[in-house]
Amino acid sequence: MSLDQQSELGYSVVVPLFNEQENVPQLYVRIIDAMDAIGESYEIVFVDDGSKDGTFRLLSEIAADDARVVVVRLRRNFGQTSALKAGFDHARGEIIISMDGDLQHDPAEIPRFIEKIQEGYDIVSGWRVERTDHWLMRQLPSRVANWVMAKLSRVDLHDFGTTFKAYRREILSEIHLYGELHRFIPALASWSGASVAEVPITNIRRKNGKSNYGISRTIRVLLDLLSVKFLLDYSTRPLQFFGLPGLFCLAGGAGIGLWIFGRKALFDEGLLANHGPLIILGVALVMGGIMFIAIGLIGELLARTYYESQNKPVYTVREFVGRRGTRSGRADRTGAGR
Repeated sequence: MSLDQQSELGYSVVVPLFNEQENVPQLYVRIIDAMDAIGESYEIVFVDDGSKDGTFRLLSEIAADDARVVVVRLRRNFGQTSALKAGFDHARGEIIISMDGDLQHDPAEIPRFIEKIQEGYDIVSGWRVERTDHWLMRQLPSRVANWVMAKLSRVDLHDFGTTFKAYRREILSEIHLYGELHRFIPALASWSGASVAEVPITNIRRKNGKSNYGISRTIRVLLDLLSVKFLLDYSTRPLQFFGLPGLFCLAGGAGIGLWIFGRKALFDEGLLANHGPLIILGVALVMGGIMFIAIGLIGELLARTYYESQNKPVYTVREFVGRRGTRSGRADRTGAGR
């Protein structure tokens, strides 16, 4: 089953879990209470990301008693992004809500996300206005990372890191996830014109189990951010990314060369004796410029091969109106440029 298959439900709640046996029963009850109050069809997709405790056993017991519960058990611990992707692929709802399984997200706040989605937004992201975690090890790195992500991605969000989000189904069908990219879904979706909103959520202190987050994850996130920035702005035109520094290097090297040639021609100065380091710098700049431009040209060839051979889209269509028949809703069709 995949996101491209026809949806049969109104909502899917996707929850990745890793060693959360203490939280599973209470989490299930809270989600059921919140979704039953909405009064529409739904399912809960629990993803066991290679837990070593009794998480899968508890989930299996719940699924045996409740047909609305689906459990996806991964063969090993693949990480949160992969677990979310597995949940998204097995979800059938028109609206997909993701949240953590450690009870730091309150399922009672799900209606806030649904209200925003019903206003016409494609993605609704939670914003932990008041953080309860360690200021130095968690809050400060998170604020710095969020500020950098907002500036580079040009998506005005205060909190990229939270998993508590709601998505329209067709948005997720267009995005491939790996690494730590689940937190960049709003930025990746912005390429296709997705509208993004933010709702404040409470940040509940973890009561059971052990957190799997640390400052090392912030570093990995920042590295993934560089990849996202390149994908958003230069994946179809890599020469513009590498060509500009290449031209600057060539211009700098050429300027140094002309200046040294002028000194030699006008004053007959000894080049190596008087300008040895400058000559080396000029040669390095020229070689660096050539390498930058060569990498850009190779990138252009790879980009053309990637998009043309696999018919990858370079634009997305929201809807059709006119000669093709009845007006469609939010279309998930894509097209490849020629």
